[in-house]
Amino acid sequence: MQASRNKKICVYLGAALLALVIATPVLWLFIMSISSSTHLTTLPLQWWPDEPTFENYRSLLIYAENTPSQSFLYGIRNSVIIALAATGVSIAAAIPAAYSFSRLPGKRRKNLLYAVIAIFMLPPVAIVLPMYTIMNALGLLNTHFALIIVYCSILLPFTTWLLKSNFDTIPSDLDEAPIIDGANRVQAIWYVILPIARPALGAAVMMAVLLAWDEFFYGLLFTNDIRAKTITVAIADLAAGRVADYGLISAAGILAAVPPVVLAFFMQKTLVSGLASGSVKG
Repeated sequence: MQASRNKKICVYLGAALLALVIATPVLWLFIMSISSSTHLTTLPLQWWPDEPTFENYRSLLIYAENTPSQSFLYGIRNSVIIALAATGVSIAAAIPAAYSFSRLPGKRRKNLLYAVIAIFMLPPVAIVLPMYTIMNALGLLNTHFALIIVYCSILLPFTTWLLKSNFDTIPSDLDEAPIIDGANRVQAIWYVILPIARPALGAAVMMAVLLAWDEFFYGLLFTNDIRAKTITVAIADLAAGRVADYGLISAAGILAAVPPVVLAFFMQKTLVSGLASGSVKG
């Protein structure tokens, strides 16, 4: 009894310590975002500004030409479009691919699956040169379409592996029964497999959106126009001048984190159940 209680105390203490480690940088980022430039350069450093201000947030959220708000708001718009489009294309392609890897017989499919996962494990710099050459030849640089295609090369292997792991836990008899009754393979997947795999599907969608939203390397290399730059690149541009406005950069970081945090908050149960459902084969 005492050992179990001590174990729970250790678990809670560990969780509290982890939460503190994660929350402290975010809290400091918020404090910087409501501080004036004078306060941020004052020594000794103060943990809370004497006169908190939300001017940095207003500067970013109120649109004006040739100001940081223009680049920031374009970045938000571009990231939303690119992340949703790349996620939609990746999920649409990952569903039949994952089903094929899970159900179709043959030893070669396992090797092919390993090849798909290996693509996901490659560092971005390893494949950026051929991608850039192709996009440049097709005139697709500085377009949403280019980043959507490039992001799909990141998201598709991951979502395929995640959905395949979940499909493996679903007995094949469940999708074979409607086929015997006259349904085709697509109908069996749509009406039988996907409803059962809804948690994993939700987790795949959420992880794909987050991966696309946070991506920086390809966005930096394939875009130099504010009409195509993603939010991560737009924030980096705020620090590119001779004198960086750390309060403005902090406010941009806080605002850019809001959509992923909101998405994770509302889909946390789906994420946990979706990731756990593929961990044990039933």
